[in-house]
Formats: sequence, structure tokens, C-alpha cells
Amino acid sequence: MAKKKKQKLSLAYKPVGFVLGWAGGSLAGMAFRATWKAMRNEDDAPDALDRDRRWGEILLAAAVQGAIFSMVRSAVDRAGAKAIERSTGVWPAKEATRKAEKKSGRGRD
Repeated sequence: MAKKKKQKLSLAYKPVGFVLGWAGGSLAGMAFRATWKAMRNEDDAPDALDRDRRWGEILLAAAVQGAIFSMVRSAVDRAGAKAIERSTGVWPAKEATRKAEKKSGRGRD
């Protein structure tokens, strides 16, 4: 019975995870634009195909954007999982994730 409940919860979390991912992506985009403007005093970050930009500018923008998106995505995913656990008592991660955490010595905080 418990396994069936976990499986249903995992399926129920998917749409929630999708919405959280979309919202996190939007938030990360806004954070990146604000960060780039603060760093370089420019409204638009360079694009990889922007002919007038140097390699350093393009790679810096990509690194900053990647770091911000990764951090926001992790924070949003973690907050969503913790909220599900608080409301249902079940962690929404797959069993393989739990086994990997046990193996590495990392538990839930």
C-alpha cells in the first residue's frame, strides 16, 4: 500500500514540478538580466552569435547565466519537494535518488 501511495505521489508531483520549473526559469531569467545589468551596465547580455562581442564577454555571460539558472532551479526544486513532504509526509523523489543519497552519506536536511 505504501509503495502505491509513493508512486501516485510521484505522478501527482510531476505537474507541480513542471509549474515550479517554469516559474523558476522565469525568476532565473529576471535574476540574470538584473545581474548582467549590475555587472556590465548593459541591458542585453551577449549572445553566442553576436558578431560584435568578444569571446570573453560571451563566455562570461554564459557562465553567469548557467550558475544563476542552476542555483534557482535547485532552490525551487528543493522548496517544492520540502513543501510536498510537509503536506503529505512523503518525499516526492524516486527511490533511486534515495538510494544514491544513502550511498553517498547525504541525507535529507
